[in-house]
Amino acid sequence: MSTQIPVSHMAFVRARVGCSRQLGARLSTLITPSRQTPGCLHFALQQSQCDADLWLLSGLWASQSAMEAYFNSPAMAIFSELVQDLVVSSLDFHTFKDVSVAQATEGGVAKVHKLAG
Repeated sequence: MSTQIPVSHMAFVRARVGCSRQLGARLSTLITPSRQTPGCLHFALQQSQCDADLWLLSGLWASQSAMEAYFNSPAMAIFSELVQDLVVSSLDFHTFKDVSVAQATEGGVAKVHKLAG
């Protein structure tokens, strides 16, 4: 029997100057459908309190396969649209998994997915 381990993602999305309101509106369209996706445990959109152009999308998924299925869904097309429409100046996308104490102290290299900017 395999145990499913929750995984998460964070996308730091920076709006181009003058586009923050438009970016927020477009990213907010992801909230409801993402929360209804099978395996989604939590999904949130947040705006920085210090930098109005910086947004954070975060999700917690029941398993790696649930998160990957979401990444392969049509909903993810919004990111390429935002880049193409010149609404985004940078997009840093990161995925995370729980680690043991031994794994945390081994100093492994984390993968960074910089999609734009």
